[in-house]
Amino acid sequence: MSSSSAGHLLGSTVSATDRRIALRRGLSSGSIVRMPGAFSPLVAKLVADVGFEGVYVSGAALSADLGLPDIGLTTLTEVTDRGRQIAAATDLPTLIDADTGFGEPMSAARSITMLEDAGLAGCHLEDQVNPKRCGHLDGKAVVPAEQMLGRVKAAVSARRDENFVICARTDARAIEGLDAAIERAKSYADAGADLIFAEALTAPDEFEAFREAVDVPLLANMTEFGKSTLLSAKQLEDLGFNAVIYPVTTLRLAMFAIEQGLREIDSAGTQSGILDTMQHRSRLYELLRYPDYNEFDQNIFDFTIPGGSR
Repeated sequence: MSSSSAGHLLGSTVSATDRRIALRRGLSSGSIVRMPGAFSPLVAKLVADVGFEGVYVSGAALSADLGLPDIGLTTLTEVTDRGRQIAAATDLPTLIDADTGFGEPMSAARSITMLEDAGLAGCHLEDQVNPKRCGHLDGKAVVPAEQMLGRVKAAVSARRDENFVICARTDARAIEGLDAAIERAKSYADAGADLIFAEALTAPDEFEAFREAVDVPLLANMTEFGKSTLLSAKQLEDLGFNAVIYPVTTLRLAMFAIEQGLREIDSAGTQSGILDTMQHRSRLYELLRYPDYNEFDQNIFDFTIPGGSR
């Protein structure tokens, strides 16, 4: 294995610019770009291995993984560092949640430069007040549209790679109504947003109304236990949406399984009865490409992979 191949083991084989171009192509392809949330680089590897078109980094999942509620407590540094790790884990484009831009226009501009440097393909900024709230909670509030336009314009002006996707999210549906949310989205697109994320739409007719009114690509949020009807990727594609995220799905799956397993160990005193619910050691090693590392340098990685053990 060549030294260049060794580099490919340790990071993406595709440049950040090429991944951004891939995301833009996907958004204009007519086929929906599916982006499951990844709260760690390992989860991102599985997203890529299964065959999805992109990876999403959710602010809610990142907060939860840090043991915090999604109420604006995470910092730009924390989000950038986790985004860098996840973006580097696969060749897929990674879209990240940048909340309100971590401040007002100048902070939003700095957020773009840091996320670009971290290798992300794009990010979304929202029009909630700062600090924000989870988009499917009651009690959130939005800033005046002009204030959000300042965030979007600052983000667009700070972008150095024209392929970096700037997505504007509006939370106005639950506060000001559907028509107001559509008007906000149209103004954000006019200010330079490449993609519009309408949070907490309810029934399919609302998704359809957004598509009829807004000319730029649209992103749907199919989060569980929220305000939106869970539509299939095909249904969203037929409604004209260009991308869909499943922001906290993998975290919810993992935490449910972990809790069930810990309760089994607590009650039974052993995990032997739940081995069939676990990822096998060999599958983990496959995702991590243990054999390729072993091939690269037998002197360092001098191990064998047991075929049947966990």
